[in-house]
Amino acid sequence: MNNIIVYCEIEEGGIADVSLELLTKGRKLADRLNCELEAVVVSNEIKGIEKVVFPYGVDTLYLAFDEKLYPYQTLPHASVLTKLFEEQKPQIALLGATSIGRDLAPRIASALKCGLTADCTSLEIGDHRDKKQKKDYHDLLYQIRPAFGGNIIATIINPDTRPQMATVREGVMKKEIFDPKYKGKVKKLKTSEYVSKEDFVVKILERHIEKKKIDIKSAQIIVSGGYGMGSKENFEMLFELADVLGGDVGGSRAAVDAGFIPHERQVGQTGVTVRPHLYIACGISGAVQHRAGMEESAMIISINKDPNAPINSIADYAIIGDVGEVIPKLIKFYKKNAK
Repeated sequence: MNNIIVYCEIEEGGIADVSLELLTKGRKLADRLNCELEAVVVSNEIKGIEKVVFPYGVDTLYLAFDEKLYPYQTLPHASVLTKLFEEQKPQIALLGATSIGRDLAPRIASALKCGLTADCTSLEIGDHRDKKQKKDYHDLLYQIRPAFGGNIIATIINPDTRPQMATVREGVMKKEIFDPKYKGKVKKLKTSEYVSKEDFVVKILERHIEKKKIDIKSAQIIVSGGYGMGSKENFEMLFELADVLGGDVGGSRAAVDAGFIPHERQVGQTGVTVRPHLYIACGISGAVQHRAGMEESAMIISINKDPNAPINSIADYAIIGDVGEVIPKLIKFYKKNAK
């Protein structure tokens, strides 16, 4: 078994952020396994795409360019990746847990008869001892993801088949340049050798993409509320505070389950992972599932009447008090002093 391959999803003419996050993680995994990191792009021709990809430590970039390969269609993309994986025999294959990745990965895994773990939040390398067979496995991919509604964290391994395939949620991993001057090899794939005419049986007549109405991932200031806010109406205070600060509003899973806030604003392992400059946690106890989605924020302020709330242990500043009293005071202060 050979290298690590990351499928780079194309989004508005460039590489999607989740793919760049996977390249960052893939480079670290490749260094750990002493192998190469490879990437594959399947689309119409995009000039200079290698200049975007190589700085993330990619050793080989496979390009399958054809005007008919964009926008995304399931059958031709699945054919390209399945045949490429059969040829290159990667030990690990990674895709983003996007609508495209969730559509594509199961088809490839089924064709290759290999395992697949969906919606991972972490990837590590480790060993495994099979007690029944008395057999040791080394350098396996630990595919880590929440299970049973986020109540437990499961570590899944795939010791017997290759590639070890996983889709990974957007935002759970950092996007970092490995070396701005890093140079890899470009290998252009002859599309006709990978895709049949039958793969293009579906014709796209019209394509319409509706932009997300709620996207807290990119917010630099997030005011987040938990079940301790008490009601949906009380969340209006958070929206007012966020507006004064120039930020956005998030919430915990408990607040979402209670109907205080929509799921699109949920922060945590079963929601989105955020890394803002400032995260204000209001009435949030700080369960491990929530902390995993925000603990890398640059500064964390907790507002909670419970001095022993777990969120206080990771907060830079903890305000012990009732959110119904503290938040209006913050709003009043910032309105008065904001320039």
